[in-house]
Amino acid sequence: MDLDVFVTAHRAEWDRLETLLGRQRRLNGAEADELVILYQRTATHLSLIQSSAPDPQLTGRLSRLVARARNAVTGTRRASWRDVTRFLTEGFPAAVYRSRRWWIPTALLSTLVAALLGWWIGTHPEVQAGIAAPSELRALTRPGGQYETYYSSHPATSFAAQVWTNNAWAAAQCLILGVFLGLPVLWVLFQNMLNLGIGFGLMSSAGRLDTFLGLVLPHGLLELTAVFVAAGTGLRLGWTLIDPGPRTRRTALAEEGRAAVGMAIGLALVLFVSGAIEGFVTPSGLPTWARIGIGVVAEAAFLGYVFVLGGRAVRAGGTGDVDASERSASVPLAA
Repeated sequence: MDLDVFVTAHRAEWDRLETLLGRQRRLNGAEADELVILYQRTATHLSLIQSSAPDPQLTGRLSRLVARARNAVTGTRRASWRDVTRFLTEGFPAAVYRSRRWWIPTALLSTLVAALLGWWIGTHPEVQAGIAAPSELRALTRPGGQYETYYSSHPATSFAAQVWTNNAWAAAQCLILGVFLGLPVLWVLFQNMLNLGIGFGLMSSAGRLDTFLGLVLPHGLLELTAVFVAAGTGLRLGWTLIDPGPRTRRTALAEEGRAAVGMAIGLALVLFVSGAIEGFVTPSGLPTWARIGIGVVAEAAFLGYVFVLGGRAVRAGGTGDVDASERSASVPLAA
């Protein structure tokens, strides 16, 4: 392509587009239509120059023109409380609901793995001996031992913040690492189930399983559900790379990736609630039944939130992805 000839042929269109963008007054109908047409043409011109005869100065000018024109055509918007409300009542629950066929099996299989690990550790003294020395195991499991004092070892506020940070990071790892075919997600999930199984096995072998459950269930129900949702979503993201369905692999990955980002924000809020329960309810002096009851109520509220609001949003066409108007626009092809 002869760049000088191309510039001579189209310079007037670029100048006209710049003039329209510089107007202080509101454009009339004919001018608005002209701006859209010139925006499409300039975007195509920019694409041609970048691929055939890149010129830094010209590319810079046209890139700025296209960006300004796109803002003028599509408009700019700022996040508002309405967006937050819509995300919490539609976007996030819809994304979790759509992923239910991934995170529900993940939850069931993971719980089974933790239970089997706990049974294996609790019924095999030689396995316990490989975990720690007998004196250390007694320090962990005795009344007033480390398993009990762990939840009251720090001020409730700082402990809740620490727990929330750790759990949010674990959930984010599951979501982010899902892009690697989901394999790292399985490892993160196994580590969590192993830790749970060790506590289950050691405390049951010491005859204190009821104490262990009374400490874990208040916050653990909601916390583990959030981890399972993150893991299931990460596995789904990994499977999208293998089988994108009727969409192109790039489109499918972009859509599922945007939903996963929204999921990370929503799960951070869920884990904030579980962290508050772990910091303030678990180590409290409430009876065991009351502490477990609070955990059950929090879990039931979350599941109801997902299956009622999320199911309704999905049936109305929601996917958990951002609105079409907020997605990256494709390069116009009209010349």
